[in-house]
Amino acid sequence: MVDNKIKILVADDDEDIREILEILFKAEGFEVVMAANGIEAVDAADASVDLIILDVAMPEKNGFLACKEIREKSMAPVLFLTAKSQVSDKAVGFSAGGDDYLSKPFSNAELIYRVKALLRRCYQYQPVKREENGIYKKGAVTINTSTKTVSLNDQPITLTPIEYDIFELMARYPKKVFSAQNLYESVWNQDYSYLENNIIVVHISNLRKKIENDPKNPEIIKSMWGRGYYVEESDKTV
Repeated sequence: MVDNKIKILVADDDEDIREILEILFKAEGFEVVMAANGIEAVDAADASVDLIILDVAMPEKNGFLACKEIREKSMAPVLFLTAKSQVSDKAVGFSAGGDDYLSKPFSNAELIYRVKALLRRCYQYQPVKREENGIYKKGAVTINTSTKTVSLNDQPITLTPIEYDIFELMARYPKKVFSAQNLYESVWNQDYSYLENNIIVVHISNLRKKIENDPKNPEIIKSMWGRGYYVEESDKTV
């Protein structure tokens, strides 16, 4: 954030789109930095950037590959822009570390709505929760809801903002079964459709890879067939 201004990185190989988005975001009061390809996007995604918009089909390095590299140094929310709308492409994007997905062509109003929703969710919005903050500990995994950190064997784990929100929400209500709709509407704060189910599946899978000893046989985030997901009772809640 620059001088209390939200800073947005826009990466798209189409110069006309970059110009339009720069004008659009500056009119909303955002600071804007531009990149013409994936390599430039990775270089520009420093700690001052609050939100990143990546076109998927960029030269030099596509949006998915750029996102994976960006995730090694930044947890800023990532919105993908693409001409493709297949669910499989969305799954690839979320697996790469993306937070939301918008298909071209899109309206300016829809883009601004998505951007503000991401910013609100990642920097302001908190999931519905009990009054107390504290510790959820199960086996070697600890989530501290006061500091919003997660560790495995006392070593920090890097989660995306969406992954953290999903895990915290479920950890606060152990044994409660969350359907895909529950999770999507609580964390994304948007209306759910059946197409979003795969988004939840991908994020749960990514979470399990990071926190479970054996992701194929999870001990923390479990599935209830036909109903959804839940976390086991914690060993310690403060």
